[in-house]
Amino acid sequence: MKKILPMVVVMGLSGLHAQPAAAAGVKITPLGSHDGEFCVLDRAMVLEDPDGTRLLYDPGRTVAGPDDPRLGNIDVVLVTHMHGDHVGDRHLAKVNGGACGKPDFSVSATPETNAVKIALAKRARIITGSEMPRFFAGKLKARGGDPKASQLVRFGASAKVGGVDITTVPAVHSNGISGSFIDGELGKQLNAAGLTAYAGPPTGYVLTFSNGLAVYLSGDTGITAEQDTVVRKHYGAKLAVINIGDTFTTGPKQAAFVIDELVQPNAVIPSHANERATEGGRAIPGTRTELFTKTVKVPVHLPLSGRTLEFNADGKCVSGC
Repeated sequence: MKKILPMVVVMGLSGLHAQPAAAAGVKITPLGSHDGEFCVLDRAMVLEDPDGTRLLYDPGRTVAGPDDPRLGNIDVVLVTHMHGDHVGDRHLAKVNGGACGKPDFSVSATPETNAVKIALAKRARIITGSEMPRFFAGKLKARGGDPKASQLVRFGASAKVGGVDITTVPAVHSNGISGSFIDGELGKQLNAAGLTAYAGPPTGYVLTFSNGLAVYLSGDTGITAEQDTVVRKHYGAKLAVINIGDTFTTGPKQAAFVIDELVQPNAVIPSHANERATEGGRAIPGTRTELFTKTVKVPVHLPLSGRTLEFNADGKCVSGC
């Protein structure tokens, strides 16, 4: 027994040393317009793999350009569709500018887009689906960047960056490129005619991280069959970021149906509420955000700007909850 005991002790210590890597979580930090709140046009989030790979999701208007100190290193920019509140037609001059219900988006980002400006400054890839990659490649090239940094991942395919597998999934929405993003006479003609350029269908994403966690990013979408067949059954998403804003996307009750009946994750982060959703970090009574939190059956984690949430492989919040 005396000869066996040291081996048992060594094995036990080895197991203890192995646990931190196995238990490493995915960190998600919302980058909204106002610290500690969930505000009217908040969409952007940074998702960080345990290996340090960092992805910026739909930078929109609330990231204060490439110099926003909250960004840090960014390896990938993800854009679900070309609407200004997601790709960034303008943006904050500084964090906390204006009010939560009416942020100060006074800095124009056209015709480059906030996404392109950030990707250029951070030397990050832009990974998108449908017909968007050629648009972004042209923007990068025209501004001295590498057009190959705009990478296509269509529905059913995937790309790996660091420890993260990235795929696009269907979304039901619109996806026109505003004339404001197009240089020259063509852009002026589109705006004058009230038309947009074709960019293909919008997308969502499923990200599978190195700790095994699969995260569904819905973008702007209505209810789709693929939320069951693809997102749940194939990819096994355990955490979802779901739009709840109504009119333009799923409303709070429809989003709760998506979560409870179709995707069935272990936790959810609401997004795209299109309202001043919180005060002092708590959902305001009578808001769509409060209705969603009361309707959905799984734990809800509000995306309070600057507050980092950490999730394990099962989609359960283990820090910052």
